[in-house]
Amino acid sequence: MLEVSALTVDYGKHRALDAVNLTVRPAELVVMLGANGAGKSTLLRALGGMRQPGPGARVTLAGRDLLAMPPHHLVNAGLALVPEGRGLFADLSVLENLRLGALPPRARSGEKRNLERALQLFPRLGERLKQTVGTMSGGEQQMVAVARALMSEPTMLLLDEPSLGLSPLMAQELFQAVRQVKALGVGILLVEQNAHLSLAIADRGYVMATGRVVGEGSAEALRQDPAVQRAYLGGG
Repeated sequence: MLEVSALTVDYGKHRALDAVNLTVRPAELVVMLGANGAGKSTLLRALGGMRQPGPGARVTLAGRDLLAMPPHHLVNAGLALVPEGRGLFADLSVLENLRLGALPPRARSGEKRNLERALQLFPRLGERLKQTVGTMSGGEQQMVAVARALMSEPTMLLLDEPSLGLSPLMAQELFQAVRQVKALGVGILLVEQNAHLSLAIADRGYVMATGRVVGEGSAEALRQDPAVQRAYLGGG
């Protein structure tokens, strides 16, 4: 389980995260909703070791203290982040990008198995293994990014705005694959602007505003919440 408590992040005098608490269980998909600037991406960057939390913060995965680890050890502890913008190597092929995901020691022995699993989730990548990633569509690149993260054999997957810039059809295809990832036993924390799609596949959700968690509940409860409907679902 991923457990986060009292997570605070400052950018100079600006407080981007203020005492955030959350949990994500194994095989659970949790969505983080919020407007632009609410602190959602900062949250994932902090969990991924890209931002230094303030004093008193605690982040554990399966009981291991992630904040005590250097950032490059987090992947080997079972945490994988797919950042906004994907972070792919555009000049390399699909297969080369995927193999880079298997570099952590925890994943090396299972590289073949994990590659087969990734290609089952994203069959179109199997048809494009030799294609240079930079020549692919945005949706296909996002599939590569998620598949590469899965190559590291994570127990917890962090996804930052995976549907950004994708067509509705491609976004639906990607989210169905994400749901299948959950079915494999991987916990998922999903930051996403598309509340309709994310709540359709999530188990639970949190709502962030100005760096704080201001609401939480089951996906169904959030769908029925009038405030969530007005802010994120187009309700009246």
